[in-house]
Amino acid sequence: MHVPDGFINAPVSAAAGVVAAGAVAVSLRGARRELDERTAPLAGLVAAFIFAVQMLNFPVAAGTSGHLLGGALAAILVGPCTGVLCISVVLLMQGILFADGGLTALGVNVLDMGITTTVVAYALFRGLVGVLPRTRRSVTAASFVAALVSVPAAACVFTLIYWIGGTTDIPIGKVFTAMVGVHVLIGIGEAVITALTVGAVVAVRPDLVHGARGLTAPLKLRVDGELVDAPARQSVAPVAARSTRGIRAIGLVTALVLAGFVSFYASASPDGLEKVAADQGIDKKTEEHAAKDSPLADYGVKDVSDARISGGLAGVIGVGATIVVGSGVFYVVRRRRTPDAPAGASRTEETV
Repeated sequence: MHVPDGFINAPVSAAAGVVAAGAVAVSLRGARRELDERTAPLAGLVAAFIFAVQMLNFPVAAGTSGHLLGGALAAILVGPCTGVLCISVVLLMQGILFADGGLTALGVNVLDMGITTTVVAYALFRGLVGVLPRTRRSVTAASFVAALVSVPAAACVFTLIYWIGGTTDIPIGKVFTAMVGVHVLIGIGEAVITALTVGAVVAVRPDLVHGARGLTAPLKLRVDGELVDAPARQSVAPVAARSTRGIRAIGLVTALVLAGFVSFYASASPDGLEKVAADQGIDKKTEEHAAKDSPLADYGVKDVSDARISGGLAGVIGVGATIVVGSGVFYVVRRRRTPDAPAGASRTEETV
């Protein structure tokens, strides 16, 4: 759903940019409260993983494909504010390096793909886990529903933005029907990917999943017939650190394999927005991307003739660039953490 330059007029694109910049500023402040010594290193990895999975377009209808938006996944794994930053980093890397998503439309894309999906998904997720039993299955089920709804919600927001500032005169009812219809189907794929990923992480380290923090409790010992909190042990920290490093290693390898190899087998059909734009005439005034001459434009390495190698190298470079930039951002955010922010759990925890 990357909006290119020329779909939305300059005043509305600028207004969307201002709103997006304000939301990112608020998210930077909120992320300081969400990130702790265990989850901060994972946030950059989440951004890189989403970048990799977004390269895997999957077919949803005849001649149409979809791809992960990632707002729900990021919000549930690392928190809504940090999630907005993750998607913003991904969109920035895609726009600058790969000419994917217009640079003048960056604010529109952040507002639509980043802020809308994250806010809608996390609000719905929290509402569901509040009424469902506090189990791992409930977290996974809630993530499925939240991700499913977030995609057509983003389609609705795009339609609203296009209604206000679209550059072609197309009946908005037709745009709305086409956008929501195809993105409900894409939302199913988004929901499956999100639920599988969240479920896999919750199964091994629920304490690292922002949306599953209620599933853990301090370790208790029975003393003279009463349950008391177990004292923190120095030996626990190295074990937790090793476990975190293992999760990060697995996540990084997975992202590299997806972007560097599996992406070659992704659907070549246009995604939902591209298909609707072509069918409805939204793309009549599409402008050339400012980064069209980038050596990585269109997810290929310039002067590498073999399509498989070119696309694989571009994917690996994209994952590397995203994790470096994302980790840098979250390192700075973590270092500037507000003094009154919670310091994160330091006691030994066990799954209940």
